[in-house]
Amino acid sequence: MADGRDVMAQFIPSSPLVKLLGIEIGSLGDGEATLVLPYRPELTTIGETVHGGAIAALADTAVMAACWCGAEPPESLRGSTVDLTVHYLAPANASDLTAQARVLRRGRKISHAEAAVTDASGTRVAHAVGTYQLG
Repeated sequence: MADGRDVMAQFIPSSPLVKLLGIEIGSLGDGEATLVLPYRPELTTIGETVHGGAIAALADTAVMAACWCGAEPPESLRGSTVDLTVHYLAPANASDLTAQARVLRRGRKISHAEAAVTDASGTRVAHAVGTYQLG
């Protein structure tokens, strides 16, 4: 069976929501994931400000990917976000966004991770903490 990185490398590009948003894989490591959300006007809420929901979806996807990466995939390849808290720190204006996520604690099924979302200049626009269940 494939490891968690292989599962994410196949899942992320084929996920309908991920495709709709345009999220791309930057890198997948052991308990870490970097994902990129290229800026498009369709992702804005007003003017050139990226909608908070798009930022949350990026953070959620990055947390999920980090939790799968380095984990032994369960027999049933399924999982779900148990909890996600997003703190918005600055507006994301007309900029590609990058989410860098890492696992903070890994259990048998439940993992806790965080994600830092930054704009193209490196300004942190959001911080997310999530709990994810594999299987």
